[in-house]
This record gives sequence, structure tokens and C-alpha cells, in this order.
Amino acid sequence: MFIVKRILLFIVVLLCVKNSKAQKLAGTKPNIILVMTDDQGSNLSYMGHPYVKTPHIDAFAKKAIRFNEFHVSPTCAPTRAAIMSGRHEFRNGVTHTIHERELMALSTTTFPELLRTEGYETGIFGKWHLGDIDEYLPGNRGFSEALTHGAGGIGQLYPGSCADFPPNTKSKNKYFDNVLLHNETIVQTKGYCTDLFFDAALGWMKKNIEEKKPFFTYISTNTPHSPLIAPDAKVNALKKRFPDLAKPIINRFGMIENIDDNFGELIAKLTAWGVLENTLIIFTTDNGAQVKDGKEKTPWNNNFRTGKGSPGEGGTHVPCFWYWKGSLQENKEVKALTAHIDLYKTFCDLAGVRIPNTIQKIDGRSLLPVLKNPDVLWEDDRMLFINSGRWAKGTAPVKEGRWGIRSQKWRLVQGKLYDIENDAKETKNVAKEYPKVFEKMKKEYSIWWEETMPLMINENREYGGVEPPLVTRYKKQKASQGIPNWSPLPIKD
Repeated sequence: MFIVKRILLFIVVLLCVKNSKAQKLAGTKPNIILVMTDDQGSNLSYMGHPYVKTPHIDAFAKKAIRFNEFHVSPTCAPTRAAIMSGRHEFRNGVTHTIHERELMALSTTTFPELLRTEGYETGIFGKWHLGDIDEYLPGNRGFSEALTHGAGGIGQLYPGSCADFPPNTKSKNKYFDNVLLHNETIVQTKGYCTDLFFDAALGWMKKNIEEKKPFFTYISTNTPHSPLIAPDAKVNALKKRFPDLAKPIINRFGMIENIDDNFGELIAKLTAWGVLENTLIIFTTDNGAQVKDGKEKTPWNNNFRTGKGSPGEGGTHVPCFWYWKGSLQENKEVKALTAHIDLYKTFCDLAGVRIPNTIQKIDGRSLLPVLKNPDVLWEDDRMLFINSGRWAKGTAPVKEGRWGIRSQKWRLVQGKLYDIENDAKETKNVAKEYPKVFEKMKKEYSIWWEETMPLMINENREYGGVEPPLVTRYKKQKASQGIPNWSPLPIKD
């Protein structure tokens, strides 16, 4: 009996120590790694995808805190602006992905800028998509290390400033051997883009680990955004598994499974380097999956009715997994309504940053309460405001085009009300059954719109010069010093 009591006491002590450690989150200055893919949505085998196999992310999800009600913006540049600023993208002037409306207002103070004040090194590897004009680039928005492509995707070319480097726009195999911007120098790389971004991030992190510097790492893959191009090995393996699937679908699946391979390598290296106990790792994606309204056999987005670009559940509801060994509870689910705008305050709290009251008004809230206790719900009926934007250039902002509001229980989408707690697939409009809820949410949206309209500063912005800035920069550097070859720092254990 004495031995049993001692064993029980030992277990209680261990649990208390673990719980105590989990409570001490603010100001602990962990390394923070945010992996965010492009247009992936819920395309993971963990989420029930019928074809894709993602064993590494699945294993990560199973031991992580899973934010089951995590929401982003309907498209990519808006989501990125909301993350960097802690407030709705429209309040940073970002109402589109092109037409100069992807430029995040220079008045915005990003959270990487604030992390730098607490000694953090900050690195971005992949997609930026918040402006290609020099003063908008990540090196001038708080990042001490940046390896990025231009525009919203590798090889994209649009009127105005949103354009990638010329070799990428002309390449038939756009995701291999890319020309990228490494800090202030345009460089020639070798290999598949996703592999390169992960390897570059790993090499940079290894250097910071050796120098004992805390870091924030933003691995922002361009994949699985179109064009759908995957490494040959992935494509060939998938063809054998699914000989009847169309080539674009096979390539999309190959891009996702390649991401999974790289994510597995990331976790393996962090484990080998012994840094999991002081490193927070997050996996998510920037919007719902690209779907085509059921016209193809295989588009899938967790069985939501809609996908990327929609103000409905399928456009904004995405997977989000957090893991920090020994400091966060494992294999727990968060039901509280959370969003991309919450990362700003959360990261600042973890880093011990005091957010100045002189910067932009932050819409998000700190997630520390739910990280400490995943079962907690917010005391208020929180509302997230959604507008897909993307109205034609030169026209006035459209208040009630593709718009919506999400609370913990309800979703109002373009005049239709859904009880999301009981109808996540948005099958029944209950506006007539709950008129007070309907009117209250619509009124809140109108108030939000009126407050936000003056902050949409890019609506009448002209295209500017005759040539995109990264094109001009490429030509000048090539003529003066050439385009040097570049490879990541070594990542051997």
C-alpha cells in the first residue's frame, strides 16, 4: 500500500510540474516556426482526404493542439496581411491579390519588427505577396533574413508592380531552378522550390541555434498553388497508385505529398538538434482549397460546399496545428473561435514584447488562454468579418458582394444565416427562424464596414512605372554584377 501511495504521489508531482510549465508561457521567448502552405485547405489525409497521403503532418497533428475553429481570409495576400498586422486585411489596404491592392500599408507595424526588439532573428522563406516595391519587401518590414519570389506566385506577371523575376515568368517548368531575392541580392537557385525553401530555412535556423539566438521562421510555400507542377518522382509514384486521375490532379497531390516530406524532415532535424523543448511549431494554410464547384472528380475541401475565394466556411476554415514539447498539452482540441489575426498578439506575448499603443489598432487577441487551457471558450460572442474583395479595378469597394460574418455558433453569408455548430456544411438557411441573430450580425457588419472603409488606401492607386520593380531590379543587377548561384547553408547534424 505504501508503494502504491508513493507511485501515485510521484505521478501527481509529475503532472503538477508539467502543468506548471504549461502555464508559464508569456515572455518565455521560444523559437517560433510558422509553416503556411498556399491553397492547400484541408487537403491532408489526417482530415480525411480520399487520395493524398501526408503521414508526417498527420503524426504532427495527432500530438499537437488542434485549433478546430481556426479561420483565415478567403485568398492569399489578405491572409498574409492579417497575420503580419494583427488586424483585418482591408485595414491595411489589402483588398485583392493584384492591381496594387496587395500592397500592405507602410503605416503597418509588423510583428517581426516587434520581435526584433526582443533579440529575435526573423526569417521568411518562400511567398511574401505584400508588395514587390522596395520599401514593401520583407527586408524592410521586419525580416532579418529573406529568400522570396515575387508577385503572388512563382512566374506570375501582372500589370503594375506585381510581377516575378523574368526568368521565372518565361520558364515552362516554373517551380524548378528559380531566380529569387536573397536579402538584397537576386540569386539563381537549384532544385524544386518547396525543397529549397525548407532547406534554406533549416540552414538558417541551424546557424541561429549554434549562435544561441531566438528566431521566428516563416516557411511560406508557393505550393500547392497553380500552376500544378510536382517533382517527377512524386508524379510517377502517384500515377501508379491512381492511373485514372487527370494529370493536373496528380500534380497537385504530388505537390502536397512533397510538402509533407519536407515537413517530416523539418521535425526530424529539430529533434536531432535537441530544440523541440524551446520551439513552437505551427502548421496551417492560407485559405480554403482550390475547388471547381464539383465539375472535376477529385476537388475536395473537407466536404465544405465552397473553397478558396468564398466567404463561406470552405473559404476560411482551415487546419491549424500547434506543438511545443513539454510546454503545451498534447493531442488536444480547441473549440474556441480563433483566427489568423490572433497570431500577432500571441507571438508578441510569448516573446515578451510590449505592443506600443502608437501602432495600428489590433483586431486579434492573444491565444495564450486557450494554449494554457484548450477547453476554454471566449466569454464574449466573438465575430470575424469576411469580405472576399477582388472587385474590378477602378470601381468602388463592394460592401455586400462576397461577404460574411462568423461567430462561434453562426455564419452569415451573403444574406443567409447558418447554424454552424449543427450545420458546418451550410445546408439550411435559418435566417427566418432566428431573425434577431440575423439582424444583429448584419448590423455589426455595417458598423465594421463604415469603420474600415477609410483604411482601404490602395483603391485608387495607379499602376506606376512602365516596368515592374523586380523586373527592373533584375535587369540592373544582371548588367552590373550578374546573377550569382546560391545554395542554402549546410544542415548536417
